Amino acid sequence: MMSDLEKDKKGSCACKSASSCCNRSSNNVDQRLKQYIMGGVLGLVLWIVLYSYLPAFSRMVAYTFFNLKEGTHLGASVEFFFLDVPKVLMLLILVVFFVGVIRSFFTPERTRKILAGKKESVGNVLAALLGIVTPFCSCSAVPLFIGFVSAGVPLGVTFSFLISAPMVNEIALVLLYGMFGWKVAMLYLSTGLVIAILSGWVIGRLKMEKYIEEWVKNAKPPVQAEVASSEQWSERIEYGVQAVKDIVGKVWIYVVIGIAVGAGIHGYVPQEFMASIMGKDAWWSVPLAVVIGVPLYSNAAGIIPIVHALLEKGAALGTVLAFMMAVIGLSLPEVIILRKVLRPPLIAAFIGIVAIGILIVGYLFNAIF
Repeated sequence: MMSDLEKDKKGSCACKSASSCCNRSSNNVDQRLKQYIMGGVLGLVLWIVLYSYLPAFSRMVAYTFFNLKEGTHLGASVEFFFLDVPKVLMLLILVVFFVGVIRSFFTPERTRKILAGKKESVGNVLAALLGIVTPFCSCSAVPLFIGFVSAGVPLGVTFSFLISAPMVNEIALVLLYGMFGWKVAMLYLSTGLVIAILSGWVIGRLKMEKYIEEWVKNAKPPVQAEVASSEQWSERIEYGVQAVKDIVGKVWIYVVIGIAVGAGIHGYVPQEFMASIMGKDAWWSVPLAVVIGVPLYSNAAGIIPIVHALLEKGAALGTVLAFMMAVIGLSLPEVIILRKVLRPPLIAAFIGIVAIGILIVGYLFNAIF
């Protein structure tokens, strides 16, 4: 007897049998995947060609189209702007697509399932690593916190994830790579992960569960139904394309604004002035950078172009990284959001522990580089 599913397939596809309908569907999927691969290869070749011509393009715009003089403040600012805007956006599109494909393997439910029941030391490492590839930001801090805690994820492990997700993400890494090279990007990745892992571990050791709001403790555990994730690579590619539309569509304006500010710093701020307040010789520059960075709110797309310009003007690497980490990882809006689920002593511990980690990274980088 034919099952209801087979009848539906046969009726919807107008096939003589359910098996022939499935074969046709499979052939369509295979054909679509081939088209995506061919289009992707051609697109990658075009991307490489365009990327290689960006320096010439920026100089043409600044000194031919706008007829500015080389060596002037305005000319340097315009060249900086028209080099970095397309470069950063092109890098974002490429990396966000590939990370989007990776993210198609993860859902919030699957992430909770991976972390639930893990020992704190192992859980801290897994949580920090998952924070890199999962699409969560400070705006989703409260629902994520409630879901993790009610699912049995330890408090310290939860914080490792909440610290890593906004601070160490693909946008930050691709911007750092595009502007500073892979060494700085990897240093930021490794130090960000260390801060997330150790901060979560310390919070777990302090046994501060009593400072979680009572209503969060009483929340019902989330239903562990697995959100369907596609097993078809064609659909994973479509997920990557959608990630580009969603993420780049939201952050491009921050990229433009951040690079515009960075271009102004690049062209007009004297190098001696920046070195005097953010250089290695100013011992107070690292804590000052953290204090200034915490009240500010920006994502990686907006702050990294400014960091680029600061470094070019003589600011120390450790100081600007401390500033960047404070802006992204300890933003005031995230603290306000977390107040809904945490009491002040736990929030204060969270801020203090992460800030100490950022300070250590800042001073360490200033000593080494």
